Amino acid sequence: MPGTIHLHRKKPMPTIHVEMFEGRTHEQKKNLVKALTQAVVDTLGSKPEGVDVILQEVKRSDWATGGELWSEKQ
Repeated sequence: MPGTIHLHRKKPMPTIHVEMFEGRTHEQKKNLVKALTQAVVDTLGSKPEGVDVILQEVKRSDWATGGELWSEKQ
């Protein structure tokens, strides 16, 4: 139909959220995101540029397991 815009949506690519304690080096984070991206490429057939990885660093005082803060675990 004239004047109609057709949008062709591509498959949404995965976004990986990683929550971890703070303190990893830049090199460790760089290696992690490369490995995670490659795993998605190998497993799902995605293109690397379509994979997002979000790293969220959390202080040990802001994370608890079993009712105990990690900053207080011995």
